Amino acid sequence: PFAWVLVTLDGADTAILHALDAPGPEAVRTGMRVRVRWAADRIGAITDIACFEPHEGAADAADAGAAPHDGVFADAVTGIVAEARLDYTYSPGRAQTAYINALSERKTVGERCPSCRKVYVPPRGACPTCGVATTDQVEVGPAGTVTTYCIVNIKARNLDIEVPYVYAHIALDGAGLALHGRIGGIPYDQVRMGLRVEPVWTEGGRHPDHYRPTGEPDADYDAYKELI
Repeated sequence: PFAWVLVTLDGADTAILHALDAPGPEAVRTGMRVRVRWAADRIGAITDIACFEPHEGAADAADAGAAPHDGVFADAVTGIVAEARLDYTYSPGRAQTAYINALSERKTVGERCPSCRKVYVPPRGACPTCGVATTDQVEVGPAGTVTTYCIVNIKARNLDIEVPYVYAHIALDGAGLALHGRIGGIPYDQVRMGLRVEPVWTEGGRHPDHYRPTGEPDADYDAYKELI
């Protein structure tokens, strides 16, 4: 057993929350004197304080005044590096849930607007142009057409892809707008508008790893000019 306690260090005006090594509730009381137990390995973080422990033989704060700090710091800290983590739960909603579940089966599913008939991929649940709900699911692709693209020459951190490589807008067959995807299986300087491509999946992948040429003739510009 241990206790969570608020400890006001001698000379401080505010308390810190930390663990107190205590055998049970009867060993903890307000006003008791404690001291720091330092960790064996210290890196300049709050975890350098392993815990607090009762300061045996010291009078309680109610009986003895705390020693004031002289305000002099021998080694001033001018900056720290602290790790931070953000945990969250994301609920994508009905439309994107169907889209994500379809990807797990290596299918791409969009939704058609009942008014303008445009197929949105990924689906949004509503048509942003007409302002009406979309519920009619439509499987698109798997092949598609490169509408626009860029050549990436700067290697991203933690991304195991050699530069240069191509990132493109790809209009899947049957979709009313283009989505993003990396182009592989072809030299970067041979990628072009109108190139017909298909998805390449990796084992256990939840989405296509990249798109490669299908070998079909390039699409006519008029077939995709509205999707650029």
